[in-house]
Amino acid sequence: MSKTEGKVLDVLLGQCLKQDRGAQRELYRLFFGYAMSVCIRYSQNAEEAKDVLNDGFMKVFTRLKQYHPPKPFKGWVRRIMINTALDNYRHNLKNYHLQDIDKAEPATDPFDVEQQLNYEYLISLVQQLSPAYRAVFNLYAIDGYTHEEIAEMLGIAVGTSKSNLAKARANLREALQSSKIDEHKQYV
Repeated sequence: MSKTEGKVLDVLLGQCLKQDRGAQRELYRLFFGYAMSVCIRYSQNAEEAKDVLNDGFMKVFTRLKQYHPPKPFKGWVRRIMINTALDNYRHNLKNYHLQDIDKAEPATDPFDVEQQLNYEYLISLVQQLSPAYRAVFNLYAIDGYTHEEIAEMLGIAVGTSKSNLAKARANLREALQSSKIDEHKQYV
C-alpha cells in the first residue's frame, strides 16, 4: 500500500470511528472483494459466504477501536473474516449433514484443462468438502495456521486436524482426477 493510500485509509478509518455511514460504505466497498475471497473458502456456497462477510463487516465496524494502526489493516480484516467464518462453522455444525467423505462421490462437471486450473473451479472443489475438512484445509493449506492452532480454534485434537487435512487433500486429489477422466470420456 502506498503512502497516499495509507493516508486515505487512515482518514476513512477515522470517519468510520465517528460512525460516518458514508465512510463505512466506502470501507465495505474497498475491502469487499478481498473479504469475500476469504469467506468463500470457508463457506458451502456464495450465499453463506455473503452472510459470513456481512457478519464480519459488522464486527469490523463495532471493533474498529481495537485495530492498532502499525499493523496492516488488511490483515486485521482477514483475521476477523476467518474468525467469523469459523464461528459460522461452529454454529452450523449441528446442521451440517456430515457424510463419510470416502464413500461420497464428488460432484464434477467436465471442464477443459484451462478451466480446471482457474480459481473458481478450485474453490468449488474445496466447497464440496465436508465442513470439518474444509475448515482444516483452509486454515492449514491456505491461511498457514499450524495443527496446534487449528486444534485450539476448532476445539478438536491435533491428530484430528492432521487426519482431516490428509482426508481433505485425498478428496481434492480424487475430485481433480475424476474431472480429468470425465474430460477424456468426452473424446472417446
